[in-house]
Amino acid sequence: MSRFKRPLIIATIMFAAVLLYAATKPDLFRVERSISIKAAPETIYPLISNLHRFTSWSPYEKMDPQMKRSFSGPDSGKGAIYEWNGNSQVGHGRMEITSADPHSGVLIQLDFISPMEAHNIAEFKLRPQGQYTTVSWSMSGPAPYLSKVMTLFFSMDKMVGDQFEEGLRNLKARAEQSPAS
Repeated sequence: MSRFKRPLIIATIMFAAVLLYAATKPDLFRVERSISIKAAPETIYPLISNLHRFTSWSPYEKMDPQMKRSFSGPDSGKGAIYEWNGNSQVGHGRMEITSADPHSGVLIQLDFISPMEAHNIAEFKLRPQGQYTTVSWSMSGPAPYLSKVMTLFFSMDKMVGDQFEEGLRNLKARAEQSPAS
């Protein structure tokens, strides 16, 4: 029995160490990516403030083409709501624009219902710089204990950041097209 006892004790200590280390992680998270787009904020703003147009460049739309979508409230700006229910990659959730300014950007309350409940803030900032506009896409929110444990094994910044980068590239392509598109 002692032959199995020692490895079990070592495994228990290592498991406890991982759990204790996870507890030291920050209580909040933030992921942010930016891109420079050759377009004025007025050209980019409708693509981020109108949730019907948001779906034309969002990387999450490709993850489940069969996803069920619904819109409510105004078509764009404050109060616009987009809800989705899809496969395990996109889950079930809701986003509502809580603040919108054509010159500075959009703030969104982002609520994930499944596969894991989370309540975050997504933000798009517009910063004009000559013929270009720097667009930043960020998401921030609380980091519950389970999330802290998961970040020991998976990089949320990399996973979500890669998706934000893809979305910003798509947004850039749409915004730099002719105004008729």
